[in-house]
Amino acid sequence: MQAGMGLDWKHGSLVGARLCLWIGGALSGRACCQQESIRNAPSLVTQASPGGHPLPRLDSFQPQLKPEKNTWLLVGRISGLGGAMLRILCLALCGLLTPARADPGALLRLGMDIMNREVQNAMDESHILEKMAAEAGKKRPGMKPIKGITDLKVKDVKLPVITLSFMPGVGIFQCVSTGMTITGKSFMGGNMEIIVVLNITATNRLLQDEETGLPMFKSEGCEVILVSVKTNLPSNMLPKVVNKFLDSTLHKVLPGLMCPAIDAVLVYVNKKWANLNAPMPVGQMGTVKYVLTSIPTTTANYIQVDFNPVVQQQRGDTIQLAGAGEALEFPKDSAAGSSQLLLSAAFLTAELALLQKSFDVNVQDTTIGELPPQTTETLAGFIPEVAEAYPKPKPLVTRIRINKPPKVTMRTGKSLLHLHGTLQMFAARQRGRAPVSLFLLEIHFNVKIQYSVREDRLQMATSLDRLLSLSRRSSSIGAFNEKELTGFITDFLQEAYIPAINDVLQVGLPLPDFLDMNYNLAELDIAENALVLDLKLD
Repeated sequence: MQAGMGLDWKHGSLVGARLCLWIGGALSGRACCQQESIRNAPSLVTQASPGGHPLPRLDSFQPQLKPEKNTWLLVGRISGLGGAMLRILCLALCGLLTPARADPGALLRLGMDIMNREVQNAMDESHILEKMAAEAGKKRPGMKPIKGITDLKVKDVKLPVITLSFMPGVGIFQCVSTGMTITGKSFMGGNMEIIVVLNITATNRLLQDEETGLPMFKSEGCEVILVSVKTNLPSNMLPKVVNKFLDSTLHKVLPGLMCPAIDAVLVYVNKKWANLNAPMPVGQMGTVKYVLTSIPTTTANYIQVDFNPVVQQQRGDTIQLAGAGEALEFPKDSAAGSSQLLLSAAFLTAELALLQKSFDVNVQDTTIGELPPQTTETLAGFIPEVAEAYPKPKPLVTRIRINKPPKVTMRTGKSLLHLHGTLQMFAARQRGRAPVSLFLLEIHFNVKIQYSVREDRLQMATSLDRLLSLSRRSSSIGAFNEKELTGFITDFLQEAYIPAINDVLQVGLPLPDFLDMNYNLAELDIAENALVLDLKLD
């Protein structure tokens, strides 16, 4: 990054203040963020000060640099190429540099709402500008003294105003507008004050840490741009001497003082990604880990992070995500600048596979909700053969086993959990004797899923959608028409099995831990093949 900046006190304005960025270091052209408010800075109209040199006027602290959102101008040229060829070359290079992307199991889209909050919080909570100001007057190894000023101190640091804008393919452009007073003993022997208003600008490049695999921001090309300057140097000094002294002093003090603040803020933000890819438990059955598929992508409106979640059973086996190739899409009606987390149906299916064994239940209560007594007498009303085998009522024991991994499907506004397994009924016997099997049925049914969030976990609550199929595998009471049991089994599933499933699901499924996100405020919506969490700020 290169920049040119000059102070023209004769005309009472700053000229040539602009930030120029090399495009990947490969082109000799430069991309510049030019702001008319800086190039034609507010007139530093001089005013007479008692016993002093006419000073640039600073009526109030007014941060001037507010980059137009996503506005970047290309300047400079490549030798031998016209503007049209330059644009074609840039597009071609961008196409070649776009990496191949695997089908993710989860997508995170970060809008400017969250990024603004995180950078502002980092600046506020770290008090970094105040700390840098406190360090300004201390001697540091290798630091040369500034000629013409001693006992240098920085005070009255103004509350910073932060402006961010996305840089497609790069990261975030950041401008911090602030002001401060620099004091010390001048070369004239008296106390000197320099009141400055300035902008700190930098490109925060978004990368993926090679060691941890986590997203990280790295500051590049920090520049300090002066907006206005006011000093109490005496009026009998020559303007050129004043200009030279101020220019030399500020260029030596400000970059070393302010630019480390940008780096420190990014360190603070980066730490909030630290737990993103840590394994998170799903009860006692396994863990889920959010792993990045590639370097996060920056567009003109958001940052997108693609995840390839690792779902691992307690014994170490990894559950593969099925359904690869199903395109995941964010809702097109999302508000500009908003943030969303998208969880694919395939990912939720893999997570619920961890709980498959917990979906196996045994029910031996004779009284269940609004159901009739669970006895052979009640069952005989649907299968007469039961009464012949058991003329005296016996309690029923029902065993349900899920023998295929549960599968989540999603269509706009509706999500289902598909369960395949067996239902076996027994007649209980006394004196501790093993119950006798009556029949074994193959069963397939769906349950509707309602989603919610509690803290950092996705919660599910189910209700029976419908019983899809029943087929008899074996029977000790002879042949019978299992279809006659449809109503009886449907009621049993709703009253006895669904509550057991909901108890299992209370464990919750872990959501990605990043940037201190408060998921309790999220609004949930079921889209095609995915659950969308519209993330909200406190």
